[in-house]
Amino acid sequence: MKILVTGGAGFIGSAVIRHIIKNTQDSVINLDKLTYAGNLESLKEVQDSDRYEFEHVDICNRAELDRVLAQHKPDAVMHLAAESHVDRSIDGPAEFIETNIVGTYTLLEAARQYWLKLSQNAQANFRFHHISTDEVYGDLEGTTDLFTETTSYEPSSPYSASKASSDHLVRAWLRTYGLPTVITNCSNNYGPYHFPEKLIPLVILNALEGKDLPIYGKGEQIRDWLYVEDHARALYKVVTEGEVGETYNIGGHNEKKNIEVVEAICHTLNELVPQSLDYKELITFVKDRPGHDIRYAIDASKIEKELNWRPIETFETGLKKTVEWYLANSEWCKRVQDGSYQRERLGT
Repeated sequence: MKILVTGGAGFIGSAVIRHIIKNTQDSVINLDKLTYAGNLESLKEVQDSDRYEFEHVDICNRAELDRVLAQHKPDAVMHLAAESHVDRSIDGPAEFIETNIVGTYTLLEAARQYWLKLSQNAQANFRFHHISTDEVYGDLEGTTDLFTETTSYEPSSPYSASKASSDHLVRAWLRTYGLPTVITNCSNNYGPYHFPEKLIPLVILNALEGKDLPIYGKGEQIRDWLYVEDHARALYKVVTEGEVGETYNIGGHNEKKNIEVVEAICHTLNELVPQSLDYKELITFVKDRPGHDIRYAIDASKIEKELNWRPIETFETGLKKTVEWYLANSEWCKRVQDGSYQRERLGT
């Protein structure tokens, strides 16, 4: 196959591309605008492959999307390009509306016009795979329930509302126009090449510099953690084996309170980089994020049963690999922050 991956220089997108180039015979076109969170260094180990090409394109640019589709003739689109940080969406929702909603619409229309020109057989085999988040489902506070593929949407933040909107657009393009789409909703990802605004890399880097480890509220919020390389395997399974019109929830079976995550990072660092202080002494509690959801948890039984996917990493093994990666790649961390973000508090 030839797969067009939007947002392929981002955290999850780059993991998908690395997986495809390393483990399959498929070709990839990486289409990315290269915003602050997109970094081609994340693809250094595969960039010289003759099955990899890069296109510096914004998904809101219809003319360029049309050119890329006509030129490369992909068999599938994996749509990961998105603004993704809740705190940034609180400070500036406009970019999230533009990229996640208008951009998804623009890509859907470009893909639909491209798809209509394909042969009947190629049309039947084409896939538009939209990658989304469990945050569209809202908050599971006060319950032991899990998010399933039929959970109603109740997004809380500008970010999750923009992703919910994009999900609805993708389903509408299948229902109205017949475009063969499939959707996945995933839990919190972590692992190598994660931009340091997110909890796990932020805590690792702050701890190594002896800085405060800020935790919202009392750290009671619960998230299901999914190692990014497990997620990449799942996404490839869905785009190659998933049923048109279906939604698949992808989770790691690792529900943890934020305070537990931070304490686990401190414990790992105490083992790997012991210092005179216990890293836990750096933990500080800060005012909670506005509209902060208390609990997310994914029921991933559908993708396990139908596509035979399961996560390989436990939280403990994945976290150790993640910490070790950041310890070995401090220069990458310095370069990607490039002066535009110094791990300051956002979304107040």
